[in-house]
Parts: sequence; C-alpha cells; structure tokens
Amino acid sequence: MPYRVALLAGGISPEREVSLKGGAAVERALRALGHEVVRFDPPGDLPELAARAREFDAAFLVLHGPGGEDGTIQGFLDSLGLPYQGAGVLGSALAVHKGLSRLLYQTAGLPVPPGRCFSREGQDEIPPFCESLGFPVVVKPATQGSSLGLSVVKGPEDLPRALAEAFALDDEVVVERFLRGRELTVGVLGEEALPVVEIIPERCEYFDYETKYTPGAAREICPADLPEDIAARAREYALRAHRALRLRHYSRTDMIAMEGEIYLLETNTIPGMTETSLLPLAAGVAGLSFEELVERLLLMALRGE
Repeated sequence: MPYRVALLAGGISPEREVSLKGGAAVERALRALGHEVVRFDPPGDLPELAARAREFDAAFLVLHGPGGEDGTIQGFLDSLGLPYQGAGVLGSALAVHKGLSRLLYQTAGLPVPPGRCFSREGQDEIPPFCESLGFPVVVKPATQGSSLGLSVVKGPEDLPRALAEAFALDDEVVVERFLRGRELTVGVLGEEALPVVEIIPERCEYFDYETKYTPGAAREICPADLPEDIAARAREYALRAHRALRLRHYSRTDMIAMEGEIYLLETNTIPGMTETSLLPLAAGVAGLSFEELVERLLLMALRGE
C-alpha cells in the first residue's frame, strides 16, 4: 500500500551534509517502493509541515545531532500526531548525551571506558583528572555525532586545544581513557541485533569524521572476523544498550574490543542511511536490501511498534 511520507533531512547541526546525502538515498528508496514523498528541511520548513501534517501518513527522519537526535523534532512530531521511525523524545534525549548514556550503560551492567562528563564551568578539574586517568585520553563533546570535535590527546600539552575544540561545539564534554582495540559497531533492528561490523581506519588511529566520510579511508568488514563468543557478546551488548536507553525500532552502538572485553562508546538513534552506511551494510548481510530496510522502518512507524 502506498503512503504519503514527510521526509525530514538537512537541519542545522554540523552533520547537515551527511543528513542531506542520507535523505536523498531514503527518498529514492521510498519512491521506488511506490510511496509519495515530500521533503522538509528543518527548522525553516517546520511551519509548512505543521500546516500540512494531516496530509501525511508518517514522517521519516534522516536528521543527525542536535535538533535531530536530541528529542526536539520528535516532540514536535508527537504534538502533530505524526508517527515517525526511531526513538521517541525520552530515548533520543538519553542517547544523544554521551555522559548520560555512559551512566545508563553502567546501570545496565555494560562496560564503558574509564572516564566522566564535565561542564564548561568545571573544566578546571579536567587536567588533574586526565593525569589520574593516564594519557592518552579521548575528549569529545557530549551531544555531537560523527566524531565531530573529538580529539585523542596524547599528553597534557595537547589538552587545551582539544578542550577548546570540544567546548566550541557543546557546553559539556566527555573525557575517557583512549582504548587501543578493534572498532566495532552493531545495529539493532526491531528486537534483533544485526551482524557485527568491524571498522579499520587506513589513515589514522581512530574512526574520525574525515575517515567516516572519505571513500577508501577505512575498511568496513561485515560480518567482522571475530571469535564467535566476542561477536555474540557484541550483539548482546547492542540489544542491552538499546533497551537501557529506552529506544525503539533501530539503533547502532559503537564499541571497542580489547583484551577479551568489549567497551561501549555511544549509541546512535538515527544511524546513517546512505546505501553504503554501516547499518544498511549490516542489514544487507542479514538479507535486507536498502529498500527493504527503509520499508521495514516505515512500517514500524506506522504500526507504532
């Protein structure tokens, strides 16, 4: 059955270009499936969407970062009575904040790298904390995605620059011990974990923004070449993280495997949705084409699953 879909992509976060690329891919898939699609670019197009909300059966979100994954657009759509795929207001707000999600992971018994969250007002506490933690450390904004503003700090002399970059994007930052291990990501679709993806950066020591969006800068292996017990634990951890953060429909959790343990880094509530993004890659290995994945997410929204 064809549906009328309001596709939201773009926005004002630093991940705008990534969102637009994913939105274009999702639009092609929806149209190929026979659905009618109208695109909206928040926040400028939201008054028009509010006025036309009753014309649509559902919204499809391809927004990232602040204004997209933090619960604000979800609350707006809830107020319009327009169903959408992905996490609701609470889950979005919890998952987008890396400091809060760390606490919820720990409450659920999930391992995280040693670290803590700091406010702008408390940043004087960061240098002694890093000394006690031991370098290298990771400094990252609490609510940004795609590794924006993230730095690996190898010594105290590099800390001021890293903090300036992170605080330029957010009023809170997370400081964690840098773990040298295998970078993994696991998607959840419905109530099932997808095959594990391993990400191997070719040009730097971690999966930064440039590496994520530069063709050939990283190898993405799915299913990851892991011992079965490690792969099974990664899938289990992704499901537990999904539930601990009160998510629905889908998510993707990033992890580091190191010395037989797996440490959770963050969970994405609206994973990248180009044909070559990590969640569609894993879904493809599980037997779902990109169009089938998009259709599944749309039906989840419509059915209120």
